[in-house]
Amino acid sequence: MLLSKVLDGYNFFLYIPPTEEKLIKNLASMSSRERVKSYRRFKNGLSEYLHLLQLWQKTLKVIRGKFGTSVLSYFVFLKWLLTFNIFSFLVNFSFITIPQLIASGPNNLSFNGLELLTGAGYFKKTVLYYGFYTNSTITKTENNSSYNMQLAYIFTIGIYFIICFFSLVYSMAKSFCKNFINLQTYSGSAAKLLCIWDFNITNEKAVKLKQSNLSTQIKESLSEVTLEVLNLSLKQKIARIAIHLVVWVASLGIAAACCAGVYFLSRNELQLENEAATLVLPIVVSLLNLLIPFCFALFGLIEKFQYPRHQLYTTIIRNVCLKISIIGILCYYWLNDVATSEKECWESLVGQEIYRLIVIDFIFCLLGSFFGEFVRRIIGTKCCKKLGVPEFDIARNVLDLIYTQTLAWIGIFFAPLMPAMQIISFFIIFYVKKVSLMRNCQPPRKVWRASQMTTLFIFLLFFPSFTGVLSVMAVTIWRLTPSKQCGPFQGLTSIIHAVSGWIHILDSYSSSKWVVWIYRNLIGSVHFFFILTVIVLIITYLYWQIIEGRKIMVRLLHEQIINVSLFFRFLLFKKRQQTC
Repeated sequence: MLLSKVLDGYNFFLYIPPTEEKLIKNLASMSSRERVKSYRRFKNGLSEYLHLLQLWQKTLKVIRGKFGTSVLSYFVFLKWLLTFNIFSFLVNFSFITIPQLIASGPNNLSFNGLELLTGAGYFKKTVLYYGFYTNSTITKTENNSSYNMQLAYIFTIGIYFIICFFSLVYSMAKSFCKNFINLQTYSGSAAKLLCIWDFNITNEKAVKLKQSNLSTQIKESLSEVTLEVLNLSLKQKIARIAIHLVVWVASLGIAAACCAGVYFLSRNELQLENEAATLVLPIVVSLLNLLIPFCFALFGLIEKFQYPRHQLYTTIIRNVCLKISIIGILCYYWLNDVATSEKECWESLVGQEIYRLIVIDFIFCLLGSFFGEFVRRIIGTKCCKKLGVPEFDIARNVLDLIYTQTLAWIGIFFAPLMPAMQIISFFIIFYVKKVSLMRNCQPPRKVWRASQMTTLFIFLLFFPSFTGVLSVMAVTIWRLTPSKQCGPFQGLTSIIHAVSGWIHILDSYSSSKWVVWIYRNLIGSVHFFFILTVIVLIITYLYWQIIEGRKIMVRLLHEQIINVSLFFRFLLFKKRQQTC
């Protein structure tokens, strides 16, 4: 009796609905080839569905169809940076902010609204800044569990930077292979013309978008083929080189003058006591970043480049020199002047400086979209029709993103919740730029293929942006003395001593000897990183040689195909002559 009840219960749990039973029978009756086909159909359908769920997918398609891949590359790059900041916020909030919120008390400071611009006042005593975090071990009395805030702070930020490093290297290598090595040099245009149309499209709006997209892609593919090579005389070439040299000297001189002015203003800012007066420096920096690129754009018109991408790349390099120089001089001021001053908590002061720079730059970015594109369109269509409708300035907008992301990376150590600000600003910037692009800008007059620009953007984000941030972090962690009265590392001679002390404690436990060995022989060894760098360089060189050999082989095979086709054409011609 008991056994039958148990079996009935077992059959109840094994009950299969009729529809699922029929599906299982159909799968069982399939051959292995049919199963593989059905699996591939399911995989392709799932990938297409997940592709449709990606953020801003429809908007990006519209931008690509109307403005081409050059303008699209800016919005793709913005979306890519957004994922970095979302990941950073989740990591910092989970491992640093939440434990501190559990152990911290209420904030008794009043909020007056000016803090949203200055980052001071009420925000000083919040989890936004370094100085609010404790240096003690957080302990739960219920189960005697402990959480070391010093180790959590340094390891969370350190592991995040390591993940960013490998992500940037992987993305850069992937984009380089796609856009520089595996180029469809010979059959790309023909394949686009003959095979790219999707006959499953039935919606009229989707058909028009697809037509516009296809038309723009073909124009981009043929743009550089139809350009004529300039035949210049020796005198014209010398004059052209002289113009380039003069413009470059002027550009570097302007960048140096801006850096000198920013440093002079920064030194005087230490003496300011008024909270509103601290906005002078970020406003001046944002004005320089807004106005000087327009001068560089005028320089590009004077140089008269033949290829539009050459003018764009030159403008980007000049803007990089300006923006990275300004960030570099600010970092020198923070680490050399602010860190050695008698201020109570210099790390939080640096965090407030970066907060103000990001907020004011965000405001100027919105104003630039209004005055630089909306007002420019009104002037070009109503007042001076010769100017026409403006084009979207890719170089200036991309460098603005790299500039703010560099500041956010530097600020992660001094203000762990800085990525949250970046997430909000990037969301707003995307929609503001999208609306401004659709209503105020025209498609580029010189249509050109910009698939290689993504590689350049990632490279500029890696070097000098990310490598410069790593240098700042290395100086902060290894050489500077933390504040004595605030922050998780107060009382230590350097931040790295928190890790050294932890390793010294682990050395007394036999089960943790392997961690000590890894730290002393790998992480703390200069020779290991030197050998690792040499191995990476050798592998990169060998890979490059293999790719070059493959490109030569592809070229030879292409020439062989042409020769064989000419030979068969010759045979057909001879045969026709014999028949006649």
